[in-house]
Amino acid sequence: MFPEVSGCKLLTLLDILIRIATGSAKLLRGRGFAVAVGAALFFGVAAPASGQIYTWRDANGNLVLSNRPQPGSSAVRSYAVPKADNVRATRYVTAERGHAFDDIISVHSRLNGVRADLVRAVMQVESAFNPYARSPKGALGLMQLMPATAREYGVTNPFNPSENVRAGVAYLRHLLDRYEDNEMLALAAYNAGPGAVDKHGQSVPPYRETRNYVAQINQMAARPPQMQANSIYKVTETIDGRPIVRYTDKKPSTGAYEIARTR
Repeated sequence: MFPEVSGCKLLTLLDILIRIATGSAKLLRGRGFAVAVGAALFFGVAAPASGQIYTWRDANGNLVLSNRPQPGSSAVRSYAVPKADNVRATRYVTAERGHAFDDIISVHSRLNGVRADLVRAVMQVESAFNPYARSPKGALGLMQLMPATAREYGVTNPFNPSENVRAGVAYLRHLLDRYEDNEMLALAAYNAGPGAVDKHGQSVPPYRETRNYVAQINQMAARPPQMQANSIYKVTETIDGRPIVRYTDKKPSTGAYEIARTR
């Protein structure tokens, strides 16, 4: 039997501990489950192995809670919870959910000369294809735009998929230009900021989160060998009296263009 304690107090304790352990908040739902976990943590009550709750990050960076440990994972933390059922705090990202944004990804990838696979991988890792995602640091939407970046790229509603992806891909293009089309450095800057990349001699900063982020996206968006020598063409068009720049991996059949990159 657990001592009689305030459910509110235990829920607060659990929330604090989960924040410290995972950097996330509001991960658990249900007063009863929260009280049981909080009591086990607060009073050190022993429980059978079948009642252990394990936490880890899945391939998409989402927090997972389960009574079954992740084989070979060094990042597992366990909490003793008597009579705990299987629990998963986040849903797996389905292919259908990601495909809902294929058209938007295709349009803005083509306009900015960025690989669609790279954009899709960034979106999956950043927000798990959730257009209403909001990080503890204030990043918003599908591409997790920081407020300053959203303002810079004229975003009025960061939760609008079209606006968010337009700005996110344009910013990624800016970073690719800054680091001479080095995707690893551009991704590191997208995660940790250009200042961190420059501070460490234009290399991936030695931050675990950033290095895991870069490695994960590179794995998800691996470029086929036959694509590695493709050229990126810069085309300038005049629309309403203003020069508009776009990038494409297809050689223009008419008009003036420049070869921006050969990769």
